[in-house]
Amino acid sequence: MSKTVLITGASSGYGKAAAELFAGRGWKVLATMRRPDPALFAAFPDRVTVLPLDVTDERSIREAIASGVASHGAIDVWVNNAGIGLGSIVEATPDSTIREIFETNTFGVFAACRAVIPRMREQGGGVIVNVTSSTAIGIMPLVAIYAASKCAVEGFTESMAYELEGFNIKARLVEPGYAPTTNFTASGSARMAGLFPADYAAFAQACFARMGSYPTAYCTEAEVAEAVFAAATDESPRIRYPAGPDTRLLAELRWSTSEDHYQRKMRELFGPAGA
Repeated sequence: MSKTVLITGASSGYGKAAAELFAGRGWKVLATMRRPDPALFAAFPDRVTVLPLDVTDERSIREAIASGVASHGAIDVWVNNAGIGLGSIVEATPDSTIREIFETNTFGVFAACRAVIPRMREQGGGVIVNVTSSTAIGIMPLVAIYAASKCAVEGFTESMAYELEGFNIKARLVEPGYAPTTNFTASGSARMAGLFPADYAAFAQACFARMGSYPTAYCTEAEVAEAVFAAATDESPRIRYPAGPDTRLLAELRWSTSEDHYQRKMRELFGPAGA
């Protein structure tokens, strides 16, 4: 009997790629998004059900759970993928933008987990997969707000994983690397307008120039989808699933070298020239 996975933010990017991968491997998929479009998954009419879900609206989360359980009997895996990208200078980032980022990237994840955990306890188990970012491992310049929103989810998930083990519920982290071609990145770029004041122009331009000479291959949607599937199906107690060569590079620097070496390499990789 096939299992059911619910994926937030499934209209594009990582979420859509993951939904298609699960469906292609025989799973029942609840592909959720703020503005439902069943045509996105026309290739999987018997496998994918498109539902409305806004992670910033707790009622919307509860309704998606109720609908999924009513139609599929259980939600075996919940993937918190919905997110907002942002690059900015801290002092130029208004409170409204900071709160917008945290409402989706952080508080939305918290709310979804709180809502689905009771259901998973009742059904005897499940898996929660929270998608964060490589910048939650190796903190780059110009993403302080975004990194903070993802670092919060990292700590939240690891702590929650220990709480839930006794209920046969696994909590996992998928950590995608940099993927400039995703709609996620494009939406973040649009949001950056006006958030780089003139006093930081030279610094920001130098940092962006470094990003143009990225130290590894970019992360792909397919790599993230595979990491999500691995996190959903792995029977081990593992929590973190890096996706993409840059995430693996940053993880090695962060956790396998000294702090001095790590910071020196981060400045070489992502800091302005001459840093």
